[in-house]
This record gives sequence, C-alpha cells and structure tokens, in this order.
Amino acid sequence: MAKRKLNRRQQWRIDKIQQERRQRAERRQTGVSEDAINALGPEEDGVVVANFGASVEIEDREGKVLRCLLRQNLPQLVVGDRVVWQRADESGVVIAMQPRRSELARPDAAGNLRPVAANIDQILVVAAPAPAYSPEMIDQYLAAAELTGIAPVLVFNKIDLVDDNNRKAVDKLLSSYHKLGYTVLSASTKVSHGMDELLARLKGKTSVFVGQSGVGKSSLVQSLLPQQQIGVGELSTQSGLGQHTTSTSRLYHLPGGGEIIDSPGVREFRLWQMEPSELIRGFREFASYLGQCKFRDCTHEHEPGCALREAVERGDIEARRLASFRRIAAQQSQYETNY
Repeated sequence: MAKRKLNRRQQWRIDKIQQERRQRAERRQTGVSEDAINALGPEEDGVVVANFGASVEIEDREGKVLRCLLRQNLPQLVVGDRVVWQRADESGVVIAMQPRRSELARPDAAGNLRPVAANIDQILVVAAPAPAYSPEMIDQYLAAAELTGIAPVLVFNKIDLVDDNNRKAVDKLLSSYHKLGYTVLSASTKVSHGMDELLARLKGKTSVFVGQSGVGKSSLVQSLLPQQQIGVGELSTQSGLGQHTTSTSRLYHLPGGGEIIDSPGVREFRLWQMEPSELIRGFREFASYLGQCKFRDCTHEHEPGCALREAVERGDIEARRLASFRRIAAQQSQYETNY
C-alpha cells in the first residue's frame, strides 16, 4: 500500500506534536528542582550558545557554559541571543531576552516566520560545485541579507572541484557578484585554499553560515575550529544532495576573536512572504531605478517604459538577475495558496 503524502500543514502539525513531546521529556530530564528555583542567584547577563527547545546553553561572562531552563512567556530564543538569567548551582533559568540588534529568520512549514540566529554581523552564503549551485538560491540568500541589513559574504567552497568543464561558468558567476560590490571568497578545506582569508573576514564579528546541505558549511567550521567535534557528512550517493549533519545550531568562539554560528542546513531556502515592491529592494543594483518606471504598478515583465528592462538592454543590469527577481516574485505570489 502506497504511503499517503502529507501536505505542508499536516506535516507541520505532526512536527509540532513531536516537538512538544520532546520538550516535555526534556523538562523531566533537565528540570530544575523547586528548591533550586527558590534559591536562584542574582540576575546575570549571558548569551545563548546552543538551543535544545525546552532548554538552552548559556555562556556567562567568564566563559562558562551552563544548561538553563526557560521561564514561561519568553519569546522564542535562538543562538546569539543576549539574555538575563539566574544561576541555580550548575544550571540556571533564563528570565528575559535582551533586544536584538539583528535577526535572521525564515518561514517554517506553516509559513510562519521563525528566527534562526540573532545579533549577527554578517551572513556567509556558502555555495559549491557539488551539490550543484543555484544562482537563484544565492540571490535569495543575498536578498535576505540586504533586507535584514546584515552584511553578506559569498563563499564559494570546494574550489578544488572546479576544473576545465565548469571553470568558465564559475568565474562568470563570481565575477558578476564581485561587480555588484559583494565580498566574494573562494575556499577549500581539502587543499587548504582561502582559509586564512576567510578567518580574517570572521575576526571580531559574529557570523552565520547559510547554504544548502552538502556545500561544506560544517566542514569549514571544523577546519576553522579543529579542536571541536563537528559532524561532517558526505553527499548522498543516490541524489547527489547534501545530507544534514548539523542538528542543533551552536555558537563557536574563534581563537583570534569573533564567533561563528553553525546552523542546520536547508536544501530549499525560501524568503518570507513579501510584496514585489519589498523583494526588489533585496537586489542592490536595482535601487537607483526604483520609481523611474513609466507605470507606478510596473511588474517589470512587459510594460513599456520599464526602467529595469531598459537598464538590462543597455547592459547596466544583468538579464540573469532580473530573471531571477521575476522567478522569486512569482514564487512569492504562490506563497499564500501553498499554506
């Protein structure tokens, strides 16, 4: 008998029930006793360095990490959050979250926007020759960075897999992003290429690695932090896609200063629901043409007097980038019906 395929909302409900069950079990295993709660220490500042749902790991001012429960009515905490907590022997309780100066979020299975990292300075968008990179997916990550005001860096990993068959296409892609003013780095943990340059870019900043599964995010982190035990997987031999090796987001400190957040990879990244007028601001080279179209409600598809189409014809904007914007906008128009 064929297995019934679940729609996104049904899968979300099942996942939610399973998450609630895991959280109840975790509370029983890691709960702070009533006596300990009554003997909580003074309020302290800390940062979330790992999140397990019902509990988090907090790093105190001295660098010690403790497992803490969460007071009720707290907003959803993510790695990088600054919090106020109280100590209870070798554990503690988080009682408040400090305001976030930046946040990276993405929609969950039900279409609700969920934060995945907080207080970050830059987003490192990781792509690679295998699994095959998607320029459109890169554009979505870069648009997310632009719209959240977080500096993006494009890291083309596994550069050792670039050969005569794909070199021209890779060079063209990276050159196009470089011309737009994006910081573009190439790296390889196999041949130790570009790691010093990457480390210099990370110094003194809190960064998060994003990108589809299998592009080598965890491998990069492992190379930068060889003393840490970080799960690194291989590509699936059947699909050629990456396999999830990071199950929990975690913050790591770099020896020379700075922090990196390693988050679970996603094979398919989608921006949150938005109007085309907002999405277009995620394409930095379009900015100077906004408001210059003949028609106020221009869709930038076929209308005469479209400033973006005219810029493409003059060679001021890449046709690929405008096509990418159109495809992403079309996906956005289907967003509500999918949920």
